[in-house]
Amino acid sequence: MSMIHLAKKDLISILDLTKEEIESILNVSDMIRHKHKNREMFFPLLGKSLAMIFTKSSTRTRVSFEIGMFQLGGAALYLNPTDTQIGRGEPIADTARVLSRYVDGIMIRTYKHSDVTELAKYATVPVINGLTDDEHPCQIIADLLTIKDKKETLKGLKVAYIGDGNNVCNSWLYAAPKADMHMAVASPAAYLPVKNVVDKAKELAVAGKTQILITESPEEAVKDADVIYTDVWASMGQEEESEKRKKEFARYQVNAELLKKAKKDCIIMHCLPAHRGEEISAEVMDGPQSVVFDQAENRLHAQKAILSMLMGK
Repeated sequence: MSMIHLAKKDLISILDLTKEEIESILNVSDMIRHKHKNREMFFPLLGKSLAMIFTKSSTRTRVSFEIGMFQLGGAALYLNPTDTQIGRGEPIADTARVLSRYVDGIMIRTYKHSDVTELAKYATVPVINGLTDDEHPCQIIADLLTIKDKKETLKGLKVAYIGDGNNVCNSWLYAAPKADMHMAVASPAAYLPVKNVVDKAKELAVAGKTQILITESPEEAVKDADVIYTDVWASMGQEEESEKRKKEFARYQVNAELLKKAKKDCIIMHCLPAHRGEEISAEVMDGPQSVVFDQAENRLHAQKAILSMLMGK
C-alpha cells in the first residue's frame, strides 16, 4: 500500500497535528496492528534507521520504538548521554546535523522541551518527541487508539484526568478538542495545568464545539466521564517532592469510590509506571474496567504508524 504522510516532517507536539491527521494515524495504527496480528509482511522502513536519544530513562518508550522499527523492517540505535557527546556538552544543533547524515529519523526522550525543538530545527530528518517535561504526544495517540477500540468512537466522549497537571495532561488538553472529546482535569490548586496550555486548549475547544473543565474537585471531574485517566503524582526528576505530593494528592486517588461517580461503563487508563495505592488503587488498576495494559500495548502500534508516516517512502 502507498503510505499516507504527515504534512510536517516532525512530531513535537499534538498541536503539530490536524484533526484529520490524528484520524489518519489511528487508522494506520489499526491497519498495522491488524497486519502484525495476522503475521503479514509489512516493511515500509526496510533499510531505514532511527536514532533514539534518551536523557530520561524508559521502559515502554524504548521497547516500543526499538521493536517497532524492527517490525517495520528498519533498525533502531539506543543512545544515552554517557554514550554520546551530548553528555559531554556537544551542542544539540551539532548533534542534529551529524545524526542527520547517518540516520533516517531521530526520537528523543528528554527533560527540556526546547531541546526537542532545537533538535528539529537543525535536523534534516524527522524528529519525534518521545517525551519532554511539557508534552508526551506519542502516549496520547496510543491512548486515543485504545479508547476508540473500547468505545468504537471518540466523538462526544468525556475524559476525566485526575492528578498532576503534567506533560501527559498537557498533551491530552490539546488532543481532546481535536478528537471531538470533552475533557475535565482535577488537580490540587498548586498542580493544575499551566495557564497558557489551558488557554490554548479552550481555544481549540471553542473551535471544535467541545468543553474543557479545570477544577480542584475529582468528584466534579468524573461526573458523566467515559474515561478516567491518571498518572504518577511525582514525575521523573521530582522524586524529592514525593512525600509532600503524597499528602497533597491524597484525595485524588482513582479508587472504587471515585469510580462510582462516573458512568457505569467508564474505562480506567494510566500511562504507567503506576504506583498502586497512591494515584490508583490496586483494586481499580487490576479491575475489569481497567484497560491499562491494552493502552501500553498500543504504544507499539501507534508509534509504528507515526514512524511509517514520517519516515516511509
